[in-house]
Amino acid sequence: MAEHPWPAAAAATGFVATVIAANWAVATFGDVPVGFGLTAPAGVYAAGVAFTLRDLLHEWGGRWAVLAAIATGAAASAVVAPPTLVAASAVAFAASELADMAVYTPMRRRRWWAAVAASNTVGLAVDSALFLWIAFGTWALLPGQVVGKAWMTLAAVALLAVVRWPRRVTAS
Repeated sequence: MAEHPWPAAAAATGFVATVIAANWAVATFGDVPVGFGLTAPAGVYAAGVAFTLRDLLHEWGGRWAVLAAIATGAAASAVVAPPTLVAASAVAFAASELADMAVYTPMRRRRWWAAVAASNTVGLAVDSALFLWIAFGTWALLPGQVVGKAWMTLAAVALLAVVRWPRRVTAS
């Protein structure tokens, strides 16, 4: 791991856990309401949290740690979900990580929370479209998938802004 091994290990563990939880929830519960009369596969909330954990892992462990966590999450998910869901999840997370890196990496030094928000937005769109198509052969749940993940992104960005804010003030 990179220069911050303990935070990176925590982010990696959290990321892998959310991938497993997302796949288990989809396999176990099917669809859930996300607001505005929309539904999405039940793993939408865990997957939404995974995007922020992925950015934290990228920050503390680097891109190779993220790719290893995606592979680990996919492999571990094979125990709790059918192969089609596991494959869809792995492909979607890997592709969304590439899109995420294209947005997050250039923005992260200027406004970290903005980089998280922007990269999560791009990542959730790529992830949602690929996952739904590979897993179910349809984009019918795409609006709900995007809304559910957006809720989690908003919550994560708000929490991170509050948590990081005191450090910026005291460091000035």
